[in-house]
Amino acid sequence: LSCVTFPLPFLFPQQSGLYEYKIFGGLADCTPKLCADVYMDLDFRKQWDQYVKELYKKTYDGEEVIYWEVKYPFPLSNRDYVYIRECREMDVDGRKIWVVLAQSVSVPQCPEKPGIIRVKSYKQSLAIESDGKTGSKVYMYYFDNPGGMIPSWLVNWAAKSGVPAFLKDMQKACHNYSK
Repeated sequence: LSCVTFPLPFLFPQQSGLYEYKIFGGLADCTPKLCADVYMDLDFRKQWDQYVKELYKKTYDGEEVIYWEVKYPFPLSNRDYVYIRECREMDVDGRKIWVVLAQSVSVPQCPEKPGIIRVKSYKQSLAIESDGKTGSKVYMYYFDNPGGMIPSWLVNWAAKSGVPAFLKDMQKACHNYSK
């Protein structure tokens, strides 16, 4: 397992505390299809992702929307996301690449909950392809505006420890996945 994160104060003033993340990593012994299946399986994610408080899909006006509440460490308030996402298997010059795109949406039928901060600006792009052996190469671009005051220690933890730990947890989940 390898992972490199780059917090980029791109397009945002340094003082804003907002970052975009670019993540390059590898998951040994997990095929790209398996990684994509595990990543897209919301019910399974509830079993292996310790930060999931609530996670489900609902259809509003014919559009499938995901609701996700994330546990934040005390004394911070939890955050929730309402977003759409899509996964496609693509053929690029003979290379199979799984691409997942997600972004926040505003859905009147899914109002904000008291005590939970709604993340209104969230965007993610994920690409997974074979590493040429038995594993996968993973690239992720991620941005959200978590709202409220996020202490720098939490931002630093996310970049240095949280993302690599997530990839390690996902690798373990891949090894325990059967569908």
